[in-house]
Amino acid sequence: MSRQINPGTSHPPVRVIAITGCDGSGKSTLTTNLFNRLSPEYPVEMIYLGQSSGRIGEWISELPIIGAPFGRYLRKKADNVNEKPSTPPGAVTALVIYLLSCWRTWKFRRMLRRSAQGKLLITDRWPQAEVAGFRFDGPQLAKTNGGSGWVQMLRKREAALYDWMASYPPALLIRLNIDAETAHARKPDHKLSALREKVAVIPGLHFNGANILDLDGRDPAEQVVDESLRAIRAALV
Repeated sequence: MSRQINPGTSHPPVRVIAITGCDGSGKSTLTTNLFNRLSPEYPVEMIYLGQSSGRIGEWISELPIIGAPFGRYLRKKADNVNEKPSTPPGAVTALVIYLLSCWRTWKFRRMLRRSAQGKLLITDRWPQAEVAGFRFDGPQLAKTNGGSGWVQMLRKREAALYDWMASYPPALLIRLNIDAETAHARKPDHKLSALREKVAVIPGLHFNGANILDLDGRDPAEQVVDESLRAIRAALV
């Protein structure tokens, strides 16, 4: 489901290098390699801007007695929004999804503060407001229609959060492209259908007019790093 962000809320690019792409494209590897190569030249920090729903679910699952079943319940509810977008979420599910988006927004605000302090941030993932769904780092409640007044209110508030985050383009966004079969070979625990959906959607995202470098995630890691470094140095001039 495509969305339009408010064109009157664009900000100048922030001092951030964002890495995006399908699971298995090499985002984490590139993020670490760039940090190691850029650290002698800049005050660099790494930050993860993903939704963190899986990590939070794992933490909940470790709670005594109620943790495991409640963690499974939350993950199932979140998955249902991805798999059955025609069915609006219930009040509890919508609240959990909204709070996860608030958590992502908190991390984004922290990133902006660190950037304003002179840090060069390298981020794994970058929020966008063009296409709904956590798989694309977009608002998840926007994948559904209808629901109670409570759900509709949370949907509107979540959309505003993503519109605000998307209004800040990074200095450079590096997009690692890959085919679904290669991604699945690298990440066999991920559903092939989900990887195919990501491979079909992510290359078409514009990230509010960000400066985008498209690279092939199947190329040798050192080649990807070298091409990225050239583009980063040009973007930071």
